[in-house]
Amino acid sequence: MQNYLLYIAIGTMAGLLCGFFGLGGGFVIVPALIFLAGFDQITAQGTSLAIMLPPVGLLAFMEYYKNGNVNIKSGLIICVTLFLAAFVGAKLAHYVSPAVLRKAFGVLLLLISIKMLLGK
Repeated sequence: MQNYLLYIAIGTMAGLLCGFFGLGGGFVIVPALIFLAGFDQITAQGTSLAIMLPPVGLLAFMEYYKNGNVNIKSGLIICVTLFLAAFVGAKLAHYVSPAVLRKAFGVLLLLISIKMLLGK
């Protein structure tokens, strides 16, 4: 039961941050599954992708769209390319050790954080 409550908390936090900041749930879910639930990097990544399969962002998207804050054309282009590139990335991830993936993920988060803090 404890794990279910943890998963509910992770989902709630990821959903709030996703809707509030527009960031992908993976930036919240992957680290939470690793540090709080004890998953290894590649299992956390796979689980995060499984979570995103259903339309988890549909209601948030509809709210942004209703307020005129969605560019449909660019969203569709990105969606198609993301769909194809995610397949390639998933194939490649299985050739890298979970330890290297975890470090690379940490570096990515750090670089994005620095860029966000320093501005444009």
